[in-house]
Amino acid sequence: MEPVTHLLTGACISRAGINHKTAWATFTLVIAAEAADVDLLWLVRGPVATLEHHRGITHSLIAAPFIALAVVAFTALVAAAWKRLRRKKTQPARPIHWGWLWFGALLADLSHLVFDYSNSYGLRPFLPFGKHWYAWGIESIFDPWIFAVLVLALLIPAILKLTDQEIGDRRRRYRGRGWAWAALIFIVLYGSVRNAEHLHAEALLNNGNYTTASIERVAAEPTMTDPFRWVGLVETPNAYRIARINTLQDQVTLAPTVIYKPPVTPAVAAARQSYLGRVYLDWAKWPVVEDMGEIPIPGAPPPRGAQWHAVQFRDLRFDRGPAANPPLSGWVYVNVVPGQPPVVEGMYMDGRVQN
Repeated sequence: MEPVTHLLTGACISRAGINHKTAWATFTLVIAAEAADVDLLWLVRGPVATLEHHRGITHSLIAAPFIALAVVAFTALVAAAWKRLRRKKTQPARPIHWGWLWFGALLADLSHLVFDYSNSYGLRPFLPFGKHWYAWGIESIFDPWIFAVLVLALLIPAILKLTDQEIGDRRRRYRGRGWAWAALIFIVLYGSVRNAEHLHAEALLNNGNYTTASIERVAAEPTMTDPFRWVGLVETPNAYRIARINTLQDQVTLAPTVIYKPPVTPAVAAARQSYLGRVYLDWAKWPVVEDMGEIPIPGAPPPRGAQWHAVQFRDLRFDRGPAANPPLSGWVYVNVVPGQPPVVEGMYMDGRVQN
């Protein structure tokens, strides 16, 4: 899930009651809800290194208690510095309860893992003991309904507070908890609906009434706004097909385009053994690896003086159109000289070079 949704979720978990148990709750839980994405620092090592390590150990169940502890330690440092900088030496309205703070941070971190598992990109929750990627695939990386509910849950209490001040109502009220619980309950119920429709969509694909070809496997990928419309992926012995699914009408419509399984050329075989190839194929669920010949990589000049081939890696979960460079696609330049082993000359992802 994108970062802002994580941050808003941490704030809602705090508003649901943790902030009544301890000071600094909202500050801590907002940070904890996004802390797992610290692994994006691998961006400095290149796009393939990022794919290899992002949603790795910091997104694992075994790391969650320690990430929560690290965030609480950071809060302790900030709270101590804030106490020294305050001009007024009055005591805070609520003391810090470190146990509640750690428990809230743990909940916020686990919410991050659940959200990331819910989309198609997935995560590896059992590192370092298991390296398998798991992806629920029921929600988009950005879900406007979840985002809107979280924003409203945090915004409406603030508006109501301003209204009370405007009309001179001096009664002490706290409306935030109910709205926060309502948002969190909505997220659970919404996810349950999406999960049911996801299973329904896959069942429609498995029925196979829309094609005479033998079906080897299927998958249903979410659309951003409609839990009743899905993008279906169908693998047959020789090709892949894309389908549009409407679960309300029990309807499956195949797209006219047929994606035939590409042959494994020497360039493809070499690219699959490259650093990018090994990392990409470990992550991808629906990979298509194709020798594009002498078609240059978008945004990447070909190597000079070499008999090169460009090999494209793409995952059909994210390839929703005819784009030459679909999201989360990888490219490898391979030097192919007759009589000599192919040599990898360059690796790129999303227009960035991997050195």
